[in-house]
Amino acid sequence: MGRALRIGIVSQARMTSTRLPGKVLLRAGGDSLLGCHLRRLRQTGLPVLLATTTNATDDVLAAFGKSHDVPVTRGDEHDVLGRFQLCAQENDLEAVVRVTSDCPFIAPELIVEGVARYRAAADPRLYLSNVLRRTYPRGFDFEIFSRELLDEAAQRATLPAEREHVTPYINQNRAGTVHLTHLTRAADASRYRLTVDTPEDFALVRVLLADHAAGQLSGEALIELLSTHPELVALNATVEQKKI
Repeated sequence: MGRALRIGIVSQARMTSTRLPGKVLLRAGGDSLLGCHLRRLRQTGLPVLLATTTNATDDVLAAFGKSHDVPVTRGDEHDVLGRFQLCAQENDLEAVVRVTSDCPFIAPELIVEGVARYRAAADPRLYLSNVLRRTYPRGFDFEIFSRELLDEAAQRATLPAEREHVTPYINQNRAGTVHLTHLTRAADASRYRLTVDTPEDFALVRVLLADHAAGQLSGEALIELLSTHPELVALNATVEQKKI
C-alpha cells in the first residue's frame, strides 16, 4: 500500500468584507464564527490552515490563528490564488481542500466523504467539489484539487477573477485536461443559505447557535432543522449571492 497523499484544508479569511466587515470574528453562541468554522473543520482529522492577507487589518486573524494553533499563511489581498499556492508550499501539501471562512456550519462529514472519493480516484488531474452542481446549502462549499493543478493555475491564470477566486482556471477546465467530479445530494437543499455575508445571514446564524445548538449538528441535521423551520429560512431568504 502506497503512502497516503498529504491533504490539508485551506480556509481563506480577511477582515475587509464589503457587506459585513469583520464578519469572521463576530461572536454568537459564545464563540466567534471563525472559531466555530475551524472547530468543525478539525473534526475531519485533516490539517487545517488559514490563508489571510498581509494587510495590517488582518493582523488580528494572524494572531487568532496563532492562539488557536492554526498555521497561518499571509499573501496579497487580491491574489488569493497565489496565497493558496504559498500556503500549499509552506505546508508541503500534495492536495488542497479549499473552503472559505464565512461558513461557520461547514459539514465536516461531507469533506471526509469528498476526500475519501478523491483519494480513491488517485488522479492528480481531478477536481472534486459540491459547488459546480449545487445541491447542498451555501455554507457547505468545498473544493478538492491537487498541488499539480494549483501550481498550474497559479502559473497560467491571468484574469483578475481567476486570481481572486482561486479555482476558475481549474474548474472551467482552461487546461483542457481536468476531470470534474461532483458530490451531490439526492434531494436538492441548495435553497438554504448558511454562509455569512450580510447582517441578515448573521441574524440566522445567531438564532441557530443560541436556540438550536447548531454548532453541534451535522450537515444533514442542519438541513432537517431548516426544512422544518421556515421562519428561520425567512431570516435571510432575500439575500442575493454576490456574483463572481
